[in-house]
Amino acid sequence: MVTYTVHEPPHAGSDRVDRGVDLEFVKDGFSWLTAICPPLGLLANGLWLFTIAYLVGAVLLAWALAALKLGPQMTGFVFLLINIYLGFEVSTLKRWMLERTGWQALGVVTGKSIAECERRFFESWLPVQPIIAAETAGPMGTSVPPVAPRRGSRFWPFSARH
Repeated sequence: MVTYTVHEPPHAGSDRVDRGVDLEFVKDGFSWLTAICPPLGLLANGLWLFTIAYLVGAVLLAWALAALKLGPQMTGFVFLLINIYLGFEVSTLKRWMLERTGWQALGVVTGKSIAECERRFFESWLPVQPIIAAETAGPMGTSVPPVAPRRGSRFWPFSARH
């Protein structure tokens, strides 16, 4: 079973379909890609600022460990521990970045795959959502003001949908 947290952008569309398209499903759990190669794992999750911070921090840490005259085995062990920790925490970092940029957590869903999680979430979420949000509808609900076009990526240039 996999678990995903579901997040909605700060300026969601007025139509429930538009809102549903913009939802972000963040997988909870260990990321092998991040544990093996943190820069690639962070980039795959759209965390390019953390990628830059990791690279700068890795250079500084390698320099500090060399200045302490630690052997390559100990340096490798320190980096292995850091990489394993990042493998566990990459989803937490992604959720934190979403929250910092105004995204709202809608819930948690579990299933055998992302497709099943999405189906389960939308089966319970869509029926309770208005077709058009009341605060954006015009007089008597007849017209809707234009909605700004969606941007393709929230964390340009390295965006990942799932």
